[in-house]
Amino acid sequence: MLDEKTMVSDALAGANGELTRFGEMISQTENKELKQCLKQIRNECEMSQEKLYQVAREKSYYVPAAKASQQEVDHVKSILTGASMK
Repeated sequence: MLDEKTMVSDALAGANGELTRFGEMISQTENKELKQCLKQIRNECEMSQEKLYQVAREKSYYVPAAKASQQEVDHVKSILTGASMK
């Protein structure tokens, strides 16, 4: 029998996978109506994922990585800004 922690973790992993797939589908479709529908479903999935994430955090089922320092944030920004300019 599954415990609550396992069920929440599995649901969160599933939602994360769905979000990835929706992103792939959205970028690959040319049909504007389908694209809009997929975006709406993705947004609903994101809201569900956020709720699951909050439950996992509140119950200490999920502990996020340490926050990045400002120096690390600035470094990543400089890499992304440089890459977008090429």
